[in-house]
Amino acid sequence: MGASRIDIYSENINNIAAAAKVFAHPARVAILQYISNQKSCICNDIVDEIGLSQATISQHLKVINSAGLLKGTFEGKSVCYCIHLEHFQELQELFNSFFNQTKSNCC
Repeated sequence: MGASRIDIYSENINNIAAAAKVFAHPARVAILQYISNQKSCICNDIVDEIGLSQATISQHLKVINSAGLLKGTFEGKSVCYCIHLEHFQELQELFNSFFNQTKSNCC
């Protein structure tokens, strides 16, 4: 499969797709759940909790961050992550709107 042509879709559709990609992988859901239960979180804590390698966790965090679901602070080589609640709520409203506008037209 080639590169996606995201430029032909609306911003809302691209945001829904990016968020869906995050929630389509159980490790990403587990990472989000872990971070949401912490006051702050450093990447190594996530590695210890989730049980995946540092490189794998970093790749998952990149996808989650690309969807705008994380905020972070950088101190040297340490990154402290937290949930970007405002964007999370915006996506929730976007999903709700999408599902509420979708009509069943099949038998």
